[in-house]
Amino acid sequence: MIWSRHFLLVIGFCMALLSSPVLSAKQFKVLLFTKTAGWHHQSILEGVNAVKVLAEKHHFDYEWHEDAKQFNSKNLDRFDAIIFLNTTGDVLNDEQQKAMKLFIQSGKGFVGVHSASDTEYQWPWYTQLVGRMFVIHPAIQTAKINVVQADFPGSSLLPSSFLWTDEYYHFSEPLSENLKYILTVDESTYKPAAQWGDVRVSGMGDFHPIAWYQEIDGGRSFYTALGHLPATYQDPLFLQHLFGGIYWAATGKGVGKID
Repeated sequence: MIWSRHFLLVIGFCMALLSSPVLSAKQFKVLLFTKTAGWHHQSILEGVNAVKVLAEKHHFDYEWHEDAKQFNSKNLDRFDAIIFLNTTGDVLNDEQQKAMKLFIQSGKGFVGVHSASDTEYQWPWYTQLVGRMFVIHPAIQTAKINVVQADFPGSSLLPSSFLWTDEYYHFSEPLSENLKYILTVDESTYKPAAQWGDVRVSGMGDFHPIAWYQEIDGGRSFYTALGHLPATYQDPLFLQHLFGGIYWAATGKGVGKID
């Protein structure tokens, strides 16, 4: 009886610890935003599910919204990072833009996925936050991707080079001086030329970046151009890449900077 009583006390103590708000608290919380005012990617729902899977695996919290009214300072204070996943067009009004800017300036993070660079062209601050903006793309193709910085969370678990199938964006010139590149695509391994009406490109040349990060205006920004195809969001390589970017944007922590 004494042994049983002690056993029950130990079990009760352990359960109390596990239910403690401190021990059960999530690492961080992100706002996942997928509003579109232009092209609507079929992969958005797969992307939302991928973030859900990552949140469960890595013990962070998220809220998914397409309502731009979420962008007010009181609400954004609850989050550590904002993810623009395949957003397009003009998705925030002036007041909502102001709230997002204050959010980043408070030391928090931004993650842009694929067509986040096809969003808010008329908002100069946002274009600097993303770093480069989408111009045009050729047909979906398989190409060789190279890792050019391996000590960033969004690339540390990737092989040095690998074949990938996606919609490879041609980008504008850099709009921020702070960009640190982590992935490039080898244009010799696919056909980069594209033409839409009067817009015609032959490619970006020897250096064609497709993922980067930066510290900017007091906060952090990570962008990846990968993520057009629905199946991408089930690929372990992409999920490692995406989570690394989310983790860094939300916490500022990375490889070699764990404390």
